[in-house]
Amino acid sequence: MNRRQFLIGSTGLVASSGIAGYLEGRIRLAVKYHMINEPTLTVVDKFALLREIGFDGTELKTDEKVDHTEIERAIGETGIPVHGIVNAGKQEIIPALELAHRLKCESVLSFAQTQPDLSYEENFAFWQDLVRKALPTAEQHGIPICIENVRASFLDQAEEMARFIDSLDSPMVKSYFDLGNTITWSEQPAEDWARILGKRVQKLDIKDRGHPEFGEAKLKREGVVGSNEGEVHWERVRTLLEGNEFSGWATAEVPGGDRTRLARMKAWMEDVLDLNG
Repeated sequence: MNRRQFLIGSTGLVASSGIAGYLEGRIRLAVKYHMINEPTLTVVDKFALLREIGFDGTELKTDEKVDHTEIERAIGETGIPVHGIVNAGKQEIIPALELAHRLKCESVLSFAQTQPDLSYEENFAFWQDLVRKALPTAEQHGIPICIENVRASFLDQAEEMARFIDSLDSPMVKSYFDLGNTITWSEQPAEDWARILGKRVQKLDIKDRGHPEFGEAKLKREGVVGSNEGEVHWERVRTLLEGNEFSGWATAEVPGGDRTRLARMKAWMEDVLDLNG
C-alpha cells in the first residue's frame, strides 16, 4: 500500500481508479505557505514538512510576515521551491516581480480588483495600465503575471477574463485559474472557465467551496451538485485541462492546518486531479 492509498483508506476519502490519469507527471502540487499551521516549526522545518508529506513546492504572499532570507535558506536546504508570489491585494506589481526574481519563482499572481468609483470600462483600462507598467520587469526576469479570478474583481465572467488577458497582447500575461472561485461567485461552472480560458491558464488554485472538509459549505450554491461531494465537476475540468495539454502547478487554497490535515489535503488533491501519488 502506497502513501496515497493509506491516506485515502484511513481518512475516508474516496479514491479514483488506480490508473494514473493524463495529468499524472504534468502537475506539481503545492500549498500556500500561510496554510502550514505548525507554529513551533522554523521556516526550514516547515519546508521540510512539505517535502516529507510529498508536496512539490509552496507559494508566498507579499505581505507574509516571514524573513525572506530564511525562505532562501529553506529552499536551499530542502529543495522545496517557492513557485510563485501572491501579490496580496496590491496594485503595484513590480515589487512582487522583484521578490519573485530573488526567490527564483515562476510567476506572480495578481488580480484586477474593482475600483468602486470607476465604471467597468474604466476599471478595465485602469488595470490594463497597471499591468502594462509591470510588463518590462516581467519580461526582463522572464516571470509571467498571472491574473486570478476572484470575487473582488470586475472580471467575473470567463469571457471578460479572456478578453482582458488578450488585450495585453503579451506572453507574459496569463491566467491563474481558481477552480473554486467560479460558480459560487460568478455563476459560471468551473468547466466553462476552463473551456474559455483554454491555454491562457498558467497555474491552478485548487479549492471546492462546496466540499465538507476542504471548502466552505455554507457558501455552496443551493441546487449545485458537482463531484467529490462539492460543487466543482472535477472530471469535466480535467478533460478540458487534458485537452489543452495543461502542465504546471496546482496549489491548494483552503483553510490550512497541521501535518495531518496537510497530508489529507494532498490526498484529496491527488484524488480530484486523478493523480497517482
